[in-house]
Amino acid sequence: MNGRSHLALAGAVTLLWSALALTLLRILGPDWSLFAPATCLGTHCFCEAPRAGSYLLQPANSLSSLGFIGVGSWIMLASGQDRDSALGILPTLWLGFTAIIIGMGSLMLHATLTLWGQFADVLGMYLLGSFTLVWALRRRFRLGTEPAVLLYLLIAGSLVTLLWIAPETRRWLFAVLLVAAILAEWLLARLLRPGARPRLFLAALGANALAFALWVPDQTRQLCAPESLLQGHAAWHLLGAAALLLSYHYYASERR
Repeated sequence: MNGRSHLALAGAVTLLWSALALTLLRILGPDWSLFAPATCLGTHCFCEAPRAGSYLLQPANSLSSLGFIGVGSWIMLASGQDRDSALGILPTLWLGFTAIIIGMGSLMLHATLTLWGQFADVLGMYLLGSFTLVWALRRRFRLGTEPAVLLYLLIAGSLVTLLWIAPETRRWLFAVLLVAAILAEWLLARLLRPGARPRLFLAALGANALAFALWVPDQTRQLCAPESLLQGHAAWHLLGAAALLLSYHYYASERR
């Protein structure tokens, strides 16, 4: 599959996922007050002002989430194309699918500002962070497939359980998971990946750092235009999707 057809097919798959999400929102909404509210509503759920009575309460933050779905579709369609890559078909498919889960969950949160939308949003981030951490530990300690899968299920399952019973812990738990995954990859696994291109990993970190630099003033409303479609949190989504794509290319650059 050449680059142009790959991109076109990924775009078509993204449209299908988007249509599925919008159909679900049409079925459930637009009266989102019927559902338990997201915990962030105790203060505010980012800068963008909710459009009352809309199927997308925060349109910019909702639609920018499609960036993750596009990246996830692209990654899944790339599975098996590079036969010399050490990433493998199944890990590639799962990495791409977690990106789609992140996009769908983020869309549901910002469209509805409900507690179930918040759960869906953080679920994908936990699945991705757990994958990143276990992928590094697997390389460092030469774990087989079954032990690595069991470790992944243990970490991700524990985090999802905490998300269910104590949703207010979600942000600092994700921060701990993300830092642990980055350190494990850079300090423990990086030098054990033949042919890998660390610059791609650093570029992903740079994109994430820039995204966080925009997330903070948006969350604290230091840089905020509530009615605008130009939102710092929307930029966070797009930069996060770019970082995920760069991370995929870093993992895929490792040779067998």
